[in-house]
Amino acid sequence: MSESRQRIWAPVFILIAIVVLWEALVMAFNIQQFLLPKPSAIVGNLVQIVVLDSSASTGDSGDKVSLDKGFFTVLPSGLSSEDQAALEEARWFTFSFGGSRVSVMRGSNLTPILAASWFTLKEALGGMAMGTLAGVAVAIATTRWTATREALLPFAIAANSMPIIAFAPIMNNWFGLDNPFSKMAIVTIMIFFPIMINTVRGLFSVDSRSLELMRSYAASDTEILIKLRIPNALPSLFSGLKVAGALAMIGAIVGEYFGGPRIALGVFITQEAALFRFASAWAAILIACLIGITIYLVILVAERLALPWHPTFRA
Repeated sequence: MSESRQRIWAPVFILIAIVVLWEALVMAFNIQQFLLPKPSAIVGNLVQIVVLDSSASTGDSGDKVSLDKGFFTVLPSGLSSEDQAALEEARWFTFSFGGSRVSVMRGSNLTPILAASWFTLKEALGGMAMGTLAGVAVAIATTRWTATREALLPFAIAANSMPIIAFAPIMNNWFGLDNPFSKMAIVTIMIFFPIMINTVRGLFSVDSRSLELMRSYAASDTEILIKLRIPNALPSLFSGLKVAGALAMIGAIVGEYFGGPRIALGVFITQEAALFRFASAWAAILIACLIGITIYLVILVAERLALPWHPTFRA
């Protein structure tokens, strides 16, 4: 197997092993769901597989069949019209397997989780955009006025050292609990420092010979910035963006723990946990993790497109 395929399949195999071990340990030790739900119960909130088997027991007559039994459910093929309508409403697609009909359905909490995730994602991306612009602007200012770096760096370090639980109530009080800008402000503060410090490092780590060559051609400070310093800083900037992508989701969700609209992902997680529906809370956490991974992959693609000349991407 080639090295590129190993990078792809190794995490997949490790993930499968962790999920299988997790499921086995929960079942073997009979761990209660409020401590640690089974992966099948968590995924069942997002996706369900229903097998209609003619040989399955129909149970007592008059009993209503439950279509919310977790990730994998086997039901008799002779469902009532009411159960058939519920199955059709939530079904994505159906295929035949071994004489049985297998339906892949929308999980019971998929719709509210996706709606909450989209709301929180907009907050994270908005804060990430503002934090990136502010960090890059301050970093560029330090190349023109060195005193700016010495004056602003202590404040940036101080802001980065403050815990998010200290910022969240203050921002909610300033902008309002239901105002998305309060969470965007939290994200902006969190990612400002990694963006700024990585950009500053890239702007000032130019090769001295390249700098001397530019000055020998009487290049102005603006030309040196645009043609030398900024291209040199792009790899460092993308390194900061990779860190900022994860911090953005963390900042938005944790900020929502201290108050926010009911549609927010952080509020959804806290409410589900308060009602002891821990499997759905874990499902929301799983979606948040997938969003964070997606943001990271998008940044990787953008980095490859923006830096085809960088030695890292040369084949």
